[in-house]
Amino acid sequence: KMTDRLKDAFVEGLGIELDATDWENLAYGSISQWNSVAHMALASEIEDAFGITLSTDDVLAMTSFSEARNILARYGIDV
Repeated sequence: KMTDRLKDAFVEGLGIELDATDWENLAYGSISQWNSVAHMALASEIEDAFGITLSTDDVLAMTSFSEARNILARYGIDV
């Protein structure tokens, strides 16, 4: 399932717990783990998980879990 794949990318990229995360409210800066360094790791995990290359604008705009879903939709990936 694509949503699970995206959640796994967030878990790996940010070092967070799958079951202890409020996915709908997860946003940059909302948790201490999501800082600028982890943001780049997250972008890389998403690229690897979905076989895409995110644009710089998309990496910068990816400020929440829900926004990551929207960005993937623009790449034709329904999450």
